[in-house]
Amino acid sequence: MQEIYDLIIIGSGPAGLSAAVYGMRAGLKLLVVEKNPMSGGQVLNTYEVDNYLGMPGINGFDMGVQFREHADRLHTPFQEAEVTGISDGEPKTVHTSQGDLYAKALILAPGARHAHLQVPGEEELSGMGVSYCATCDGAFYRGRTVAVVGGGDVALEDAIYLTRFCDKVYLIHRRDELRGAHVLQEQLKALEKVEILYSHVVKEIQGQEDVTGLLVEDKKSGEQYTLPVGGVFIAVGIHPETELVRGMVSCDEAGYVLAGEDGATDVPGIYVAGDARKKPLRQIVTAVADGANAATAAAVWIQTANY
Repeated sequence: MQEIYDLIIIGSGPAGLSAAVYGMRAGLKLLVVEKNPMSGGQVLNTYEVDNYLGMPGINGFDMGVQFREHADRLHTPFQEAEVTGISDGEPKTVHTSQGDLYAKALILAPGARHAHLQVPGEEELSGMGVSYCATCDGAFYRGRTVAVVGGGDVALEDAIYLTRFCDKVYLIHRRDELRGAHVLQEQLKALEKVEILYSHVVKEIQGQEDVTGLLVEDKKSGEQYTLPVGGVFIAVGIHPETELVRGMVSCDEAGYVLAGEDGATDVPGIYVAGDARKKPLRQIVTAVADGANAATAAAVWIQTANY
């Protein structure tokens, strides 16, 4: 006879682990499915987190470990497997590399991935001057010179935000005009600290233990030169890991799942939490809040669902 869980949580980053804690405390029979050997998600690759309440300056890896240990103390069951598909029904089916799993309700917490430049030095210096989140890391670069790579709304917003802390901000864009909203462009161009390098691409991120410069190329002249910076913020796109549920639950054009603060999608019994949800701010603290809200809403739904 097939085992039916009350709740299956897909993903064990901050949102998934928070949902697990709240689900276990609610007395739910649940299972967390995670494709990676370690829980924690993107936070594991963050050198330092300085904006999570009560944990200023904590190493991202240590934070991820502490989140997982909290769930483990509640005897949360985990299964390492890759989810290959989801089927709605009573119960809902999660197809995985280790076989099918069944639950009354699901929480989708797959996270999102930042688009990378795919240049030398990017992976090696990630968290050591290479960042994908100006809101998270900008304050670490107070009084320094940094660069933002990209030309869309996020890149422009990042560059504007970084002028609060940094002495100089380069904005590097591969085209000869920016793609971001006109109002953001006007704000950016009015800032003396910002220098826009149009038709430029980054060829290499330089440094040993920290970023010391960028090898950039002027696409029009072909000239290459080193731009001395102490950090680089890459804002060339972010992709929610929602490919498996697009077409099942409603998503926006970018693939973010549409749901309110309770995490409820338009499919009864399926919830979303964390970076995969459409929302204005994607931070560890909002992911943790999402997980709590989604698990609480799912517990209520499970009590009232007719099985």
